[in-house]
Amino acid sequence: MSPHAAGRRRVHRSVATGLPLALAAVLVAAGTATAGSSGEAHVVRTATLGEIPLGTFSNALLPGSVADDHGVKLGGIGSDIYPAGRRGEYWTVTDRGPNGQIKVAGKKRRTFPVPGFDPAIVKIRVSGDSVEVIDAIPLTTSSGKAVTGLPDQKSRDEAPYTYDAQTPLAYDPNGMDTEGVVRAGDGSFWLVDEYGPSLVHVSARGKVLTRYVPKGLALTGADYPVVEALPSILLHRKTNRGFEGLALLPGGDLVMALQSPLQLPDADAGDASRTTRLLRFSPRKKAVTAEYAYRFDPVNVVDPGEDDTSELKISSVVAVGRDRLLVEERTDKAARLQLVELGRTSNILGGAWDDDTTSPSLEQLDDPAASGVPVLSKRLVVDLGKVARVPGKIEGIARVDRDTLALVNDNDFGMTDGAGAFDAQGRLIDSGIKTTMVYVRLPKKL
Repeated sequence: MSPHAAGRRRVHRSVATGLPLALAAVLVAAGTATAGSSGEAHVVRTATLGEIPLGTFSNALLPGSVADDHGVKLGGIGSDIYPAGRRGEYWTVTDRGPNGQIKVAGKKRRTFPVPGFDPAIVKIRVSGDSVEVIDAIPLTTSSGKAVTGLPDQKSRDEAPYTYDAQTPLAYDPNGMDTEGVVRAGDGSFWLVDEYGPSLVHVSARGKVLTRYVPKGLALTGADYPVVEALPSILLHRKTNRGFEGLALLPGGDLVMALQSPLQLPDADAGDASRTTRLLRFSPRKKAVTAEYAYRFDPVNVVDPGEDDTSELKISSVVAVGRDRLLVEERTDKAARLQLVELGRTSNILGGAWDDDTTSPSLEQLDDPAASGVPVLSKRLVVDLGKVARVPGKIEGIARVDRDTLALVNDNDFGMTDGAGAFDAQGRLIDSGIKTTMVYVRLPKKL
């Protein structure tokens, strides 16, 4: 019996007996006599994740993986959400784990206070007035070792440090910053990752079957198959802004969203750009079959309190038809959901915009459509910034039914940046932000 299989059974036992993996939650139904009931989007249910020690959670899946959780609680499961089949049940996925930034000698260092943390697929159930973790699947390599959340490559990723930013940690070629999840009909999972960026096929028991990365990435030392099947242009992704959203279309194709514009020809161009990319992948062909240009709205339209274009990002894409998607464009404080259709005439794969010597680049175009780029058309479905009781930093979205969405935020494991994130004993001073799920009723059916 593999260690992760044993860990899964431990999770079921502890949930069944109500021990530390039970979630304390409050479900509050919104009153029917509200402005929302007269034609506006409104929250109809709220659920909050309780406190589960991260070490307890992780060691139940892979014994001995976490020696000291520094007081961090389970969080980050709001990186994505996908319906699990039964009403009120969802698959979620953690990101790379608790991390922050501390400035040392004028330069920011990326900290990983729980470097042994293994990203996990977590199944939750919302029922009546309670929420429970009913399954948890650790991501493992071919030999059953943990897939950590540590950065992969010194040449491309931030250097990892301990919680106090004083001691360097080793890079891990197996590491992933998972940010999206869907479940295929055969029970396996597909995930997306920010580091590569990569698309990852995972077995029903959590073993990485294949990690698809950009051509030319040259990732070596991984303990699972790595296939260079994605366009090389993706090598220009912004640090910590790789793939964030993932959708499973009814026909079986996958669509992954690049969180932010590529840094082409440089970081300044990427930070100023409002054009990012979606890619379509065929699991049957094991290849990218289409690429689309997606244009953000101006940042002060998405978030009236923000003027920095680089804060724009896509965090979720959800299939709502054969070739139709909900796309979430957001800042950390506001978000809007757009409906787009992936038309055949919008495919830019393999053309000039996939050549990093093209000048000006796609990202540099002030008006891509005027330059002949078939930018995806979109229609606003809901401005979540105008819906009361929707938390900030929504990263996971799922359809409950034709006019209701389930939204979940990423609480960053209660982490904050700066030297004050931990007390003198090295215990986390929690931000107080909870993992929160809200159900939003839309005024019109999707």
